[in-house]
Amino acid sequence: MTTGRRRRGPSAHTLLRSGGRIAAVATLVAATALMTACQPEPGPSPTPTVTPVTPKPGPTEPTPIESNTPDAGIELPTACEDIYSADMLASLNQQNPPLNDPGVTMLSTEVVDGIEILESGATLRCSWGQPSEFGLATNVTAIAEEQGATLQDAMLNAGFGCGQELGGTVCRVEHRTIDLDDNEVVYGEVHVLRDSMWISTRYINFAPEGYTEDIVATLWN
Repeated sequence: MTTGRRRRGPSAHTLLRSGGRIAAVATLVAATALMTACQPEPGPSPTPTVTPVTPKPGPTEPTPIESNTPDAGIELPTACEDIYSADMLASLNQQNPPLNDPGVTMLSTEVVDGIEILESGATLRCSWGQPSEFGLATNVTAIAEEQGATLQDAMLNAGFGCGQELGGTVCRVEHRTIDLDDNEVVYGEVHVLRDSMWISTRYINFAPEGYTEDIVATLWN
């Protein structure tokens, strides 16, 4: 976690209503473990670690043709309620309802390469909270292997910390700033790249404990 000077930024209310585009200069970046309409849309620091088998004679199989189709893995959920355990869903409904308020337009990432993938592939978006300084947005997105590599490179270049966790690669970043009302604003992103899926979450002042871990455990149960 790197601490710098704190400067004033735009009000958090404006940040969340305008799609989470926080223009304030971040003064503290952390790679800490932190972590949402249920409609499919068209569409930061640790470091990562075979016995040959003699094949039996048999018919020659055709060579597979490479494609951009996501690798085999879990299926993309069709409802936000399906990505959480019952306990987590109940907790979120209690802590910061509602699910998928149409006024919350915050994206689940501000990484440009990530936004392009969200806009071009199969994804499920889930948000929690009302338009305010308190909430989060998550996407579960089907990706191809090369897209996962592109995402990890882009996050590392953006200052995220990435490492092997939760059965895949987890990247995190967190920022702190002061808004125009002299209130501290804590915002960040948590991403999981595993198999053919990408779980992306962006939050503002709301990072429920175990949130991302619960999604992974539920989807890969």
